[in-house]
Amino acid sequence: MAKDAQAAETKRKEEEMMEEQKTMAEQEDSAEEKSAGCPAEGIRTREEGLTLEKFEEASEVVKKVTLETKLVFSEYLSAQTGNKVYLKPENMQLTGAYKLRGAYYKISTLSDAERAKGLITASAGNHAQGVAYAAKAYGTKAVIVMPTTTPLMKVNRTKSYGAEVVLHGDVYDEACAKAYELADENGYTFIHPFDDLTVATGQGTIAMEIVKELPLVDYILVPIGGGGLATGVATLAKLLNPKIKVIGVEPAGANCMQTSLAQGHVVTLPKVTTIADGTAVKTPGNKLFPYIQKNLDGIITVEDHELVVSFLDMVENHKIVVENSGLLTVAALKHLDVKGKKVVSILSGGNMDVTTMSSVVQQGLIMRDRIFTVSILLPDKPGELYKVSGIIAKANGNVVELEHNQFVTTNRNTAVELRITMEAFGTDHKNQIMKSLEEAGYKPRQVNASF
Repeated sequence: MAKDAQAAETKRKEEEMMEEQKTMAEQEDSAEEKSAGCPAEGIRTREEGLTLEKFEEASEVVKKVTLETKLVFSEYLSAQTGNKVYLKPENMQLTGAYKLRGAYYKISTLSDAERAKGLITASAGNHAQGVAYAAKAYGTKAVIVMPTTTPLMKVNRTKSYGAEVVLHGDVYDEACAKAYELADENGYTFIHPFDDLTVATGQGTIAMEIVKELPLVDYILVPIGGGGLATGVATLAKLLNPKIKVIGVEPAGANCMQTSLAQGHVVTLPKVTTIADGTAVKTPGNKLFPYIQKNLDGIITVEDHELVVSFLDMVENHKIVVENSGLLTVAALKHLDVKGKKVVSILSGGNMDVTTMSSVVQQGLIMRDRIFTVSILLPDKPGELYKVSGIIAKANGNVVELEHNQFVTTNRNTAVELRITMEAFGTDHKNQIMKSLEEAGYKPRQVNASF
């Protein structure tokens, strides 16, 4: 009898949620349809709400093309935060990001006629590769409009999956407008990067995997750009266990969802400035917003400099490469004001070009005082350079670069500038080196690294 009553109660709750979602969908249809500077897709039929049945269906469908990204327990981050921290490494997917889930599931729900028309989307990276890969799996033509500023590596990888790439505009908004223009001209079926409930359902399959592997998870941290991933994960998590807290994480310089939630409606930021290019979105999804309002438990914003040191932590302590947007949930861990909880950070992607990677590593080392530059004024006479280098060597500093400037003053016997860039083990070691130079009679002044 107790089991029957429990089953009846579960069914009643699902029916109530489905009714709420139906109401939200009707409200969305009457709202002005625009997203990230583009009109919402006008050639599709109205989508169904996010239901447990659809999430279960999507979970089975995406298994055909996704890798099993098992949770990785992080001793380092757990010790840093006082929680049990697990990483969900979606950066290890075939296309380097979670976006394959939503793209493939969306395409699986299209009719043969819709797929036969060919697919089109706009993206500067992860969604582009997800659609291209999924289209190839279905033997369907895919056209991807990418901004002209897209790194060549991402363009080539998208082409490698058989997609036709059209470069247009300097930013996503311009590329998206072009994609809709081409869709109208050629009858292509448009696959929106985030403001699509079916796409969001595919992204939400991540939550299904997290809960199955870690049933007692307390918190799930999810990156937010347009809101597709957060919508899917938060909605399914609440369906599976309402006690799970889902926290969205945005770049401080692109907090469109946080701003929209504060104002109670979708708003467009005047500009976005962040190194987390995958989440540099001005306008969150209109169709998604009601679900975010209902199911998200809060938003944390992260500064760019926090992403820089997080990249260094992930490379050194976990030996994995995560792009800046994927690092949002790692940087947010120290802002989460809880202790002793089971926390999952979703690493949304790992598509970072080598040039950016090099720059981020260098900046991270500088911020951690593991590379620093000092300026010393000394007399221009033999033996001075030898003396200074001996002090540094004795303190176990490793010289990376030297710059000897004889023209800082007209009196070279009084002062010649020596700039030394060196490696240290961290702040304490850097301070030890500086103290050794001071004790030797010099007045070292720290400056920005010169290389």
